Amino acid sequence: MPARPVRRRAAVVGTGAIVGGSHLPALRAHAERVELVAAVDVDEERLGNFRALAGEEVAGYTSVEAMLDAVRPDLVLIGTPPSLHREQTVAALKAGAWVLCEKPLCLSLAEYDEIAAAEEASGAYAAVVFQHRYGSGAVHARRLIAGGELGAPRVAHCQTTWHRDTGYYAVPWRGRWATEGGGPTMGHGIHQYDLLLHLLGPWTEVRAMAARLVHDTESEDVSTALVRFRGGALATVVNSVLSPDEVSRVRVDCADATVELTHLYGHRNDDWVYTPAPHVPAERAAAWRVPAADVPSSHTAQLGALLDAYDSGVRPPGSGADARATLEFAAALYKSAFTGRPVHAGEIGPGDPYYPAMHGGHPDWAPKERA
Repeated sequence: MPARPVRRRAAVVGTGAIVGGSHLPALRAHAERVELVAAVDVDEERLGNFRALAGEEVAGYTSVEAMLDAVRPDLVLIGTPPSLHREQTVAALKAGAWVLCEKPLCLSLAEYDEIAAAEEASGAYAAVVFQHRYGSGAVHARRLIAGGELGAPRVAHCQTTWHRDTGYYAVPWRGRWATEGGGPTMGHGIHQYDLLLHLLGPWTEVRAMAARLVHDTESEDVSTALVRFRGGALATVVNSVLSPDEVSRVRVDCADATVELTHLYGHRNDDWVYTPAPHVPAERAAAWRVPAADVPSSHTAQLGALLDAYDSGVRPPGSGADARATLEFAAALYKSAFTGRPVHAGEIGPGDPYYPAMHGGHPDWAPKERA
């Protein structure tokens, strides 16, 4: 009889809506494999409210360092504002814990490489929450595309057209480079174009535009990009918080079929549609039907994949070079938009102004000194 997996000890850092609404249900769904033992929040009232929800046996701390010293968890789930992610992730890695952190994992490629160095030194891993990869519909679509079942990818569209009002940006850390890392390119559309990259593989070139059309923010409120992939496919990417009719969409036109996902904040199997080309026999198209098991895209699905990796002692999906490619895409989009030039994969490194900051120090986009 096979041995049962070890039950991991987990801590959450941040106890706001994303942790209470997404991470806590994920932990509960995998309760046989992971136990929540501690929570951290600088706001003691919010921390107390979370512990009342999660269970009083969950120890409360107002300091990440104090929690790591006292608890030594196996896994740390981070749901704090973006400017805190790098520091908290590195601290957890140094303590030997694996990390699952909300997007963006950090605010620049330079910060990402600091995290990579901490991974190498500790032997632990840090994954970023890109939950749309993990629904059964996405797993199925990637398998078909990567396996050539739909023919060669040729054209793709990736759309995150959402709406955020002035009240949304009244939260002090939003819309600022130093605390959010960017606008909808970093904070909203990143889920959809991460899925696009996951489906189509490495990108090679980006040509982009960005603008502040409505909101009084340091960063953009809309961006668009043209993308070339290594396999030859061309794609468009739109990231907006100005769109009254909200939708998230990924469409890939392959030689033998179009596969399209339409949803808003999460997908199930029924949100994926396959349209065969006229020359495709019906029996071949029938084999593309989505799987019988319907696993929604969710923190629960991603946490399960991470725990599988932990049990096997291998790097988890959504970490390392794989996740860095998505952040590099964001940096390339900003660099292209702000310089008016195409940007190629691999060109942003130490010495490039877009390596330490997504705004690149551009005079029209870099933060202005406040009086």
